[in-house]
Amino acid sequence: MSHGGPGHLDLAALRRGVEAGEIHTVVTAFPDLYGRLVGKRIQGRFFVDEVAEHGMDVCDYLLACDMEMDPTPGYAFTSWESGYGDLHATPDLTTLRTAAWLEGTALVLCDLDGGSGEPVAVSPRAILRKQLERARGMGFEAAMASELEFYLFRDGYPEARQRGFRDLHPTAPYVEDYHVLSGAFAEDVIGAVRRGVDASGIQVEFSKGEWGPGQHEINLRYAPALEMADRHVLYKQAAKEIAAAHGCSLTFMAKWDAELAGSSLHVHMSLWTPDGNAAFAGDRELDPSMSARGSDTFRAWLGGLLAHAPELALLFAPNVNSYKRYRAGSFAPTVVAWSWDNRTAGFRIVGSGSSLRVECRIPGADANPYLVYAALLAAGLDGIERGLDPGPACPGNVYDVEGLPRVPETLRDAIDALDGSTFARGAFGDDVVDHLLHFARTEQAAFDGVVTDWERARFFERI
Repeated sequence: MSHGGPGHLDLAALRRGVEAGEIHTVVTAFPDLYGRLVGKRIQGRFFVDEVAEHGMDVCDYLLACDMEMDPTPGYAFTSWESGYGDLHATPDLTTLRTAAWLEGTALVLCDLDGGSGEPVAVSPRAILRKQLERARGMGFEAAMASELEFYLFRDGYPEARQRGFRDLHPTAPYVEDYHVLSGAFAEDVIGAVRRGVDASGIQVEFSKGEWGPGQHEINLRYAPALEMADRHVLYKQAAKEIAAAHGCSLTFMAKWDAELAGSSLHVHMSLWTPDGNAAFAGDRELDPSMSARGSDTFRAWLGGLLAHAPELALLFAPNVNSYKRYRAGSFAPTVVAWSWDNRTAGFRIVGSGSSLRVECRIPGADANPYLVYAALLAAGLDGIERGLDPGPACPGNVYDVEGLPRVPETLRDAIDALDGSTFARGAFGDDVVDHLLHFARTEQAAFDGVVTDWERARFFERI
C-alpha cells in the first residue's frame, strides 16, 4: 500500500527531468464537486522554481459552479456578492507523477485553503480527509479499490456531439461480457489506457468486456483511500484523453442508453491496523443463517453501511441520470441489503481470511470517488462506534425480496433523504451537507427546465 513505484516522482526527480528537457509541463489540478480535474498547465521550470513551494491561486467559483461552468447563485461558500475571490491550491507532492500518456508531462494534485492555511471544508479531498482522520483516531487505516465501467465508441467526441450523442458506434455490436475476441477489437484503445495509466503510478490489474455492447471495465489495484480516490480521477481523465487521441470517445455516464446496462462504480473496502493487520479478517459462515463471521469490527462496519446507505445515496448517485441505473435484473442494486458473493445485493461480501472485504455496488461510474469513499467511511465508522449488527445475509435473488430499505429512486428522493439526515450533518458538518444539497438541487432544477427528446416524440403529434 505504498505511494511509490513506477510513474511516481519526487521533486528532485521532477527538477532533473525539467533540466534535461524531458518534462516541460506540469498539470496542477484538484477535483471539483463532479470529480472532474480543474486547474492549470504550468511550465515545468516555473513549477519547480515557484509553484512546488508556494502553490497557486484559483477562483473559488470552481467549487460553486455547474457542469457548464456557470457561477451558481445560492451558495453560502461564495457568490457574486462576495466577489468570487481566490482559493490557494497547495500541491500535494505525494501525488506527483508522470502523465505517461502525454508527451513531456507530469501531474500533481492539490489541496485547497482560503488563504489562512485551513482546508476548504467543502472541497472533495478535504471531505475525505476528515473521515480518514476520524478512522485514524479509532486506530484504523482504510483501503479502497475502484472498479469502473464505461462505454467506448469509435466516434470521436466532436462527432458524438454533432450527432447529439445518438446513433454512435460502440466497439462491439453485442454484449461482450468477458469476451476475449471482442476485447481484441478494442485493444488499440483499452490497451493504451491500461499501459498509460499503469506507467503513471496508477496500478492496473486487468481489463475486460462488460455486460453491454462496447462496455468495458478496467480495474485498479487497491490502495490507501485517499491515494485510491486520486488514482480514480486521474484514470478517468487519462481514459478520456487516450480515447480522444485514438479518434474515439468513451462515457462514464451511469445510464447512457435506457435499453442497456448502466455503468457502475463498485468499491471494495477494508480496514487495517497501523501494524498492517486486517481488521476485517474472518471466514464465511456456511450454516443456513449465513451470518457474518468476520471480526466484530467487520460486522459493525457492515451494520453501519446498511443503516446509513439510503440517506447517503446522493453521494453515490449525484445527478438525475444516476437513478436510471437502478433497475431489477441489471446487476445494479435496488435495495439496501448484504449477501455473500451475490451481485443482486447492494453490499456483496467477498474474500476470506485477511482478504475479507465489502464491495459496495450502489455507486455509479459518474460518482465523485472522494465523496463516495467519505460516505462509506462515515457510515462504517459509525457502525463500529455503535456496535451495529448487520443481521443475517439476504440469500437468493435480492431483487425479489420485499420489505428491505430501497435505494432512492430519484435525485429528489436522495436530496430529501440527505436533507433530513442528522447523521450526515453530524459526520460532515452543516456547511458540507448544505453545499452538496444546493449542488444537487441546482442539477435537478437544470433538468426540470429542459424539454427532452422523449417529450417531443411522445407529445409533438399526438396531443
